[in-house]
Amino acid sequence: MESPDFSPSRRRLLQSGGALAASLACARAFPAWARSGTAGAGTGETLSGDRIGLTIADSHFSTGGRSAHAVTVNGTLPAPLIRLREGRNVRIAVTNRLKEQSSIHWHGLLVPFQMDGVPGVSFPGIDPGETFIYEFPVTHAGTYWYHSHSGMQEAIGLYGPIVIDPAGADPVAYDREHILVLSDWSPIHPHEQLRKLKLMGGYFNYRKQTLAGLLAGRDQSLKERLEWGAMRMDATDISDVTGAAYSFLVNGHGTAENWTGLFAPGERVRLRIINAAAMTNFNFRIPGLAMIVVAADGLEVKPVEIDELQIAIAETYDVIVRPQAADAYGVIAEALDRSGLVRATLAPRLGMAGPVPPLRERPLLTMRDMGMDMSPAGGEHDHAGHGAQASATASQGHSMTMRDPSVAPQVKLGPGVASLSPMPADRLGDRPTGLEQAGHRVLTYADLQSLRPNPDPRPPSRTIDVHLTANMERYMWSIDGETLSDGARPIPFRLNERVRVNLINHTMMPHPIHLHGHFFELVHGAPGHRPRKHTVNVLPGGRVSFDLTADGEGDWAFHCHMLLHMHAGMMRIVTVRRPAGDA
Repeated sequence: MESPDFSPSRRRLLQSGGALAASLACARAFPAWARSGTAGAGTGETLSGDRIGLTIADSHFSTGGRSAHAVTVNGTLPAPLIRLREGRNVRIAVTNRLKEQSSIHWHGLLVPFQMDGVPGVSFPGIDPGETFIYEFPVTHAGTYWYHSHSGMQEAIGLYGPIVIDPAGADPVAYDREHILVLSDWSPIHPHEQLRKLKLMGGYFNYRKQTLAGLLAGRDQSLKERLEWGAMRMDATDISDVTGAAYSFLVNGHGTAENWTGLFAPGERVRLRIINAAAMTNFNFRIPGLAMIVVAADGLEVKPVEIDELQIAIAETYDVIVRPQAADAYGVIAEALDRSGLVRATLAPRLGMAGPVPPLRERPLLTMRDMGMDMSPAGGEHDHAGHGAQASATASQGHSMTMRDPSVAPQVKLGPGVASLSPMPADRLGDRPTGLEQAGHRVLTYADLQSLRPNPDPRPPSRTIDVHLTANMERYMWSIDGETLSDGARPIPFRLNERVRVNLINHTMMPHPIHLHGHFFELVHGAPGHRPRKHTVNVLPGGRVSFDLTADGEGDWAFHCHMLLHMHAGMMRIVTVRRPAGDA
């Protein structure tokens, strides 16, 4: 089936373009849900039923004048939509046509650990030419996605959405739905990106503070710049790989390609938003439309109305919008560091385009992002004040040094740990980086409450700290100062025990931390309806606590979902075992 935006002139071009053009055409034959002008994800082709076949293969992809090798599923990027029904079983045969090993991980789905799809942790991987059969029960509804867990394949195309329809009535009412898969795309292979970042941590950061900016009165004052320089910190070090290297995409389409989802005025439109990017957290908004958040990481939450949210890598949010006018609305996903954005459109008919807003001013990190916020309120974000105050406090005592081992005794100090946050703050109620001063409603984790009562009311029987560590200048990332290749030992849990986990971020980057095989409860507010998630974004210099019921027996990956951070070492194995003597 041809894409509706596949014009005759483009068809003639591809017919005469040789083998490369043919492969490009193959990759641009988007799956039905991702084609521009679709009436909604509930119609058209999907992969469903109890038996599904997927084939992973080499391909090419192009967008915005850039073209490069890609890894696709069934010939498309993004991969096909898999739509299943809660309570059923599914058997998915995945065939690998690559010349290297591959895999698929079902992100957010609770499956037996042997079906989780992480080579070397839960299964051996899928060798070239082989087929692996994933078979598991579908135990819960919601919006999820799937991706490779082998090498860097996820960054070059191997990702797609999963929708699980509830077994009974859907608690969310809507007339139409669209799936929005956000991603980043670069012709620079991720291995080459990593090599460049190893040479210089700020390789892709083209937006550092300048002398001209200082003379013009922009950004930090001279005093602050000197203080940050003395600490070898850069207040613009927001993202590793930026818009200088990436094109940003919605459903495989760039801004010029203007992916368009249709609606009729007055309809309740459900948007299932998935951040499948390799390295980009997005600020998501639809100017002129309020969004009602109804689900986070697949699970329903009590509705909360907002104007903007920041969606970290690997998170999903479902929102309801209700456009009343027959206008075109821009769907805006702006990179966290404001180095680029992508615009898609919601419109009553094809041919309309939502406006493209200018990029907003890029944010600057603050002392709070270094875990050094000493302000009385602890929640202000005036970097000018923080810099002076924290610096003054630092001169008064040992507690504000940047590498005091007493603040994190379990961390193995070495060249891979450049700093330890002296005073990491609970930031669940903070607006995310860059949106602190936005003049409209911005979602925070503290706004989320589970729609259903939390299933396990037991208090935790023990607490563990997990420290996120790095030497950003040398592009070294780790957990507790160790990497898997260092021989880091697994984090052990007893089956069904209740544990509180404190994630402490000692770096100046946010880290979307994902635990396979489990949901966990974010600790804020009274117990009972705390939000349950599988991924949580730990802000720089911040601390996040979650309560976990270790009910998934087996071995599970636990890692930062920024692909290069994980690849460099920010990953551990979690083991869940029966207590000795249990059958």
